[in-house]
Formats: sequence, structure tokens, C-alpha cells
Amino acid sequence: EVQLVESGGGLVQAGGSLRLSCAASGFAFRDYAIAWFRQVPGEEREGVSVIITRDGSTAYADAVKGRFTISSDNTKNTVYLQMNSLKPEDTAIYYCAAAFPGMLRLWVRFYEHWGQGTQVTVSS
Repeated sequence: EVQLVESGGGLVQAGGSLRLSCAASGFAFRDYAIAWFRQVPGEEREGVSVIITRDGSTAYADAVKGRFTISSDNTKNTVYLQMNSLKPEDTAIYYCAAAFPGMLRLWVRFYEHWGQGTQVTVSS
């Protein structure tokens, strides 16, 4: 059974940092693209960042470039999202998602496996 479990969300002041984790199981981790999405209630889910675990290639949404860094630890089947210089507009539920084959896409419809999400709240 494919499982994606997010952790690391919380409340932080503007300018602060958080690191999210996505622990994956039940599939061939190294063959997939693992991405982070976020969603504010009432709005569409948007792509934040994606990594191809096989070669470490990455992509980012313009809104987070230079502030967020995605990485993977293939020995632990875990993907991380380091979020620095957080802004109130980063407040959302953050979801981890997996897609095969591994391609640098941030389209919601491309991803077939999803975690349950973790809340990130940035206060001003």
C-alpha cells in the first residue's frame, strides 16, 4: 500500500523557518517524482516544488524560489522541504504527492498518490 506521511508543520512568525518531511512507503521511491503542493481553503491546490529522487533534479514555483529547498534522503525514503523567510501568504495546508514516472511537473492531475497534509501557519 502506498503511503505518504507529512510532518513538520506548525505556527511560525514571518521571517522564520520550518522543515517539512514526507515519509514514503509501499512503492519504488527512486523511480518517482515527489512533490509538495499547498492549498488554502476555498482555493485551488498549487504546486510548490518537485524532486526526481533518482537524480536529484528539482523545480520550484516562482513564489518560493530562493526561499524553499527540496531534498531527498533515498536511504530513508523521505523528502524534505526546507522553508526559509516565510511569509504570511505561505500559510496553507502542505501536501506531499508522488507520481510515476519521475518528471519535473507541478500539475495536480499528474500525481496519483497523496498524503493527508500538514498545516503551516505564518503569523505577521
